[in-house]
Amino acid sequence: MELRDVIATEADLRALYREPSATAAGKVRDRIDDASARFVAASSFVLFATSDANGRCDVSPRGGPPGFVAMLDDRHVVLPDLNGNNRLDSLMNVVANPRCGLLFVVPGRDETVRINGGVTLTRDPRVLDAFTKELRPPKLAIVVDVDELFVHCAKSFRRAHLWDPDAWPAEGTVPDLAEIYGCQLGIDVAVKRAELAEIYETSLALD
Repeated sequence: MELRDVIATEADLRALYREPSATAAGKVRDRIDDASARFVAASSFVLFATSDANGRCDVSPRGGPPGFVAMLDDRHVVLPDLNGNNRLDSLMNVVANPRCGLLFVVPGRDETVRINGGVTLTRDPRVLDAFTKELRPPKLAIVVDVDELFVHCAKSFRRAHLWDPDAWPAEGTVPDLAEIYGCQLGIDVAVKRAELAEIYETSLALD
C-alpha cells in the first residue's frame, strides 16, 4: 500500500499539534526522585524496549514481584534476566546498541514511569545480590543508566479501561498463545495449550 500525505519533517509534524504545556515540556529528569523510586519499587511489570545496530526495534514484557527491579542509586536501575525463551532478542540488541527504554506499570494505577538511558549487561555479584530474595539469583543483570526519567499521565490507560473488568473481552473470545501457534504452525491447539501450561509451571518454579 502506497501511503499519501506522509509527514516527513519535524516542521510538518509540529504544525499539526499545539505546543506542550510547561509541565509536559519540563518534566524530564536525570535522577530517580523519591516518589518515582517508590513507584518503581511497587511495579510488578515493565516493558523493556531496545533496538539493534540497524535500528530495528524490539519491546519485551518483564514481570516479577514488586521490587523485582532493583535501584542501585538515584542514577541506576537493574532488571534481573529471568527465565525466558532463550531467543535473547533484547540482550543481543543491548550488545549491539546499548540503549533502552523502560516503562514501569503498577497494577490498578493509570500512570506510568518511563526511563531512557544507556544499558549494560553484567554478572557482577554485588549487582546480582541486589535483587529481591523472592527470586533466585539471575544469570546476569541489566543495568540501566538513568539519562531521562518522566511520568506518563493516565489518559491512555483510562481510554483503554485497562483495569476495568467490565471492559475486558469475554472469556474465550481472544486467541491465546496456543491458538495463535495453531494458526501459524498448523499444530494441535489442545496439545500445545497443555504443553505451554507445563512449561509455564516448570519455568516459573525456576525463578
